[in-house]
Amino acid sequence: MDGEQPIAVYPPAEDGGRRVRAGDHFLGMAYGLLDVAEFLRRAGIEDADEEYVRRSRLIEWRGGGPEAWTR
Repeated sequence: MDGEQPIAVYPPAEDGGRRVRAGDHFLGMAYGLLDVAEFLRRAGIEDADEEYVRRSRLIEWRGGGPEAWTR
C-alpha cells in the first residue's frame, strides 16, 4: 500500500464493527484499534499500533473518532 493513500474507517455497524478501506481496497472489519492497526501492518505500515491509529492524519474517521465502536 502506498503510504500516502488515505484510510477510511466507517461508522460502527449494528455489531460495533467498522469497515476499513484504503482507497478502493477493503481491508476488513475492525472491532477496535488493534484491528485497524493490524490491517495497516498487513498493508505495509509496519509501525502501526494503537497510538499510531489514534493520531495518524492518514486515517479519516467517519461517524465517530477512534473511540467510537458502538452505534
